[in-house]
Amino acid sequence: MNAPTNVGALPDVAQIGERIQSEVQRAIQRSIKGVEYFASSGPALGSTPKDIIHSKGTMNLYHYRPLADEIYRIPILIVMATTNRGYILDMVPGQSFIEFLLRKGFDVYMLDWTAPRPEEKSLRMEDYVLGFIPDCIRRVQEDSGETDVNVIGYCFGGVLSLLYASIFHDGPVKNLVCFTTPIDFREMKLFQNFSDRRYFDVDRLVDGVGNVPPEMILSSFEMLRPASRAVGQIQLWENIWNDEYVKSFRMFDRWAQDTLPLAGEYFRQTTKDLMWDNKLYNGTMTVGGRAADISKITVPVLHAVAEHDHIVPYEAAKHLITKIGSTDKTEVILKGGHVSLVAGANAIKRLWPKLDSWLSERST
Repeated sequence: MNAPTNVGALPDVAQIGERIQSEVQRAIQRSIKGVEYFASSGPALGSTPKDIIHSKGTMNLYHYRPLADEIYRIPILIVMATTNRGYILDMVPGQSFIEFLLRKGFDVYMLDWTAPRPEEKSLRMEDYVLGFIPDCIRRVQEDSGETDVNVIGYCFGGVLSLLYASIFHDGPVKNLVCFTTPIDFREMKLFQNFSDRRYFDVDRLVDGVGNVPPEMILSSFEMLRPASRAVGQIQLWENIWNDEYVKSFRMFDRWAQDTLPLAGEYFRQTTKDLMWDNKLYNGTMTVGGRAADISKITVPVLHAVAEHDHIVPYEAAKHLITKIGSTDKTEVILKGGHVSLVAGANAIKRLWPKLDSWLSERST
């Protein structure tokens, strides 16, 4: 008697053939798409129509042209982080935070940064907080004809906005919005390790190089997740046949690599006052000899933070709301990371509608 055979366990030759053919076709498609990837440029970013209404040194002030018939009374000034380009908030049509705000009827301005020149290495914190931001506020007031201004600060742009609002707490800021803004720099754990005063001689660095090069700043971000670049390249290859995936990858990768150098004295102050002495959290921060105590801020405040932010962990951001002096203050914790909180599909579904709901009723 013959032993029973498990026919169902035998490989299906037809299925194997189909699988091989599918993999071969995908490999061919990957190769074709790979050639296209290197032969073509990425999508145009930051294309929402705008005008430069003021330019000074390392700063540009943009005014975006309206896209709605009815405009809210109070204009918005967006303050970007000094290490990053503002087009992260204006990727491509349909995925642009700026475009979203304009279509909702907001009057939008942006304070965007350019690379400081070698002779601008002496720029200090007060040049940003007591110079550039007030200058832009005045220009927005003149251009819009309104006294009140809403301010939105992203990451370290939020820190600069907090410092400004705490010094000029009697106005003209009407509402203050911060995205992923650190307040307790002790909780920036890896950055604390990088800048440990026992080993990091910031004076020697700044005195030696002047402006801190973008390669150093980019490396510090990449060290937070050392394998992220390699993983990203692998995922790109696995999805290179997917046009939408490739488009998204190119947009975010270009922005991430487009890091700005930092003015030397500004970097020195940031390291000593914030990373080492944690003065913003302790309430002892001064800018240009003026006290910058955020408990003096009493305007409505919204702080949006990300659950999975590896750059500004929640522990570093959570005390902002408790230390602000406002009675109308809201913290929103949303899924996402440091960038996906504000840009991309996650932001479109989560942050943007919440901001619109919060800001619209306070902008009339």
